[in-house]
Amino acid sequence: MPSLDVTVVGGGMITHDQILPTLYHLQRQGVVGRLAVCALSSAELNALVTPRYTTAFPGQAFEAHPPLDTDPSQRDGQRYRQVVAAMEPGQLVVTAVPDHLHFEINMWALQHNQHVLCVKPLVQSMAHAKTVEDEARKRGLGVFVEYHKRYDRRALEARGQYRAGRFGQFKVGQASLVEPYYYRNSNFQNWFLKDRADPFTYVGCHYVDLVYFITGLRPTGVSVYGVEGKFPNGKDAYLWSCGQVIWENGAVLNVVNGLGYPDDGAGSNDQGMSLFCEGEGVGAVIKHNDQFRGVEHAYVDRQSGAPFRYVNPDYFRLVPWNGPGLRPVGYGYDSIEAAVQAAVQVGNAGPMNGGPEALKRRQAVLTEIDQRGLLATPANSYINELVVEAARMSLANKSHLVQISYDPEPRAVSPR
Repeated sequence: MPSLDVTVVGGGMITHDQILPTLYHLQRQGVVGRLAVCALSSAELNALVTPRYTTAFPGQAFEAHPPLDTDPSQRDGQRYRQVVAAMEPGQLVVTAVPDHLHFEINMWALQHNQHVLCVKPLVQSMAHAKTVEDEARKRGLGVFVEYHKRYDRRALEARGQYRAGRFGQFKVGQASLVEPYYYRNSNFQNWFLKDRADPFTYVGCHYVDLVYFITGLRPTGVSVYGVEGKFPNGKDAYLWSCGQVIWENGAVLNVVNGLGYPDDGAGSNDQGMSLFCEGEGVGAVIKHNDQFRGVEHAYVDRQSGAPFRYVNPDYFRLVPWNGPGLRPVGYGYDSIEAAVQAAVQVGNAGPMNGGPEALKRRQAVLTEIDQRGLLATPANSYINELVVEAARMSLANKSHLVQISYDPEPRAVSPR
């Protein structure tokens, strides 16, 4: 099985915490070949070169664009274009940049015949999602969205049991995902602005996708109230949000999000979901406490941000294994591994230079992946783009409910 060259566009937090260590491990397993990371400046790339990764992945390094010794004041948001254009066809581009830049980078990668793995959400409108889907389908390329909660064993168990009828019908739910306060002092204050992002579409989309993933129900209405504030640099933003999503069976999900969990708090964030359901003369519930998995650690230092922490070993951890250094485990790893393996599977079905028959074989594999519904793709997760678009409309229209219609085609209907 040939390896896949990978270029990561973006050197921020998600690349550091999840994407890069996952790709390092896949590289030493022979699944990933050349590994490059492209960022705005060398400062972001140097932050990825840590003693922990040197220990966990001895002898491994990424190709840096720009080189690590470049003047950090030199910033170039278009550098990725040259790097991606130089790749051999049929490799993989990972889009890990702020939400409003996803469409531009995803399309550039597809137009240069590269598979795409994009951090959530894929894009911010249904029209852009459709454009990405059509371009990928035309070329027989995979586009995968990194909704890693789909690979949490809790979610997989709930999906199987719900679709077997064991919970009846979802009726009302509550979800929250509040990120740490220190996010306000990070690069968020330069891009997480009112006209580009908000907590609901940035992290609330995880739980909207999860309800759809578990139940198969489609959303039909969205309203979002944003609580405004200022970042330390004085820029205006929605720092908190409360969203409400109506589903096609009349159920409702309330979603609370924000950038404000106490930095010294035990959880490092606050997240979880409760879905209350009904059967014939009986109630049922699916409840996930996602920040606390029964593990508590009290340390002699503050390397984890606070001396006492609830630990989630199920998302992403580097642990000892029967090999060099450390290996990543958890659903954060499983999600990216599945996307990389899917891109390899598509490429094995037919080479990019194989003509119409090879294209048909790649398209057939992509259809199987879409229909299986585990990996998020434009075809099987488009409801997320509908919800994101509707949420942004709601915020711009005094939190009015925005309807979602599926006839004659999926669209968010702007309130009058």
